[in-house]
Amino acid sequence: MKKRWIALCSSLVLLASLAGTAFGATSLWEPLTSHNSQKWEKADGWSNGAMFNCTWRAKNATFTSDGKLRLALTSPSTNKYDCGEYRSTAKFGYGLYEVSMKPAKNTGVVSSFFTYTGPSDGTQWDEIDIEFLGKDTTKVQFNYYTNGVGGHEKVVDLGFDASKSYHTYAFDWQPGSITWYVDGVKKHTATSNIPKTPGKIMMNLWNGTGVDGWLGPYNGANPLYAYYDWVKYTGN
Repeated sequence: MKKRWIALCSSLVLLASLAGTAFGATSLWEPLTSHNSQKWEKADGWSNGAMFNCTWRAKNATFTSDGKLRLALTSPSTNKYDCGEYRSTAKFGYGLYEVSMKPAKNTGVVSSFFTYTGPSDGTQWDEIDIEFLGKDTTKVQFNYYTNGVGGHEKVVDLGFDASKSYHTYAFDWQPGSITWYVDGVKKHTATSNIPKTPGKIMMNLWNGTGVDGWLGPYNGANPLYAYYDWVKYTGN
């Protein structure tokens, strides 16, 4: 009986492991008061290129004395820029994603909260976005990509300036839909060609180049900061 119980326990552990691989982790609560290298990593020493006009630096993802994640956009030398990105080590699938944050306010920059997986992870490019364009932080932009196909941008008026205080932004990702929320109020739902691949939870702040029509021209202002109070994920 004891051997059968051990075998059953081993089988359950294996199934749980496989489920975690296929469908992502089941839950997360992160107060973002300090860096936990078991759960989070800082992008460091490379650039996305193209429209990203900066290099990710670990030193640009720090924690404030009152327990907030602070992503920075800085300039180490003339016309050179460093930016910050923070991402989970685990992947997450269908469920509710929430963040309390304050974006940076300045033309030409983006502050974000999103899920991502792609070729670097050995998967198709699937992504779900909450993005703040610093040129007008009274609005938020929602978007998503499925196997690299985007073009689902939705800009929503907030009725407040997001850079002035913390608010809660969220999306509920299900097999047939994504619904975005601001302070618990539903703002937008998408139902076409929904992503399906579990991805990492990511936050970043960066300045653009060659996309003035979208972000507005970046004027070189620095340092700029985006602040994140907490992150939560509740799986199905």
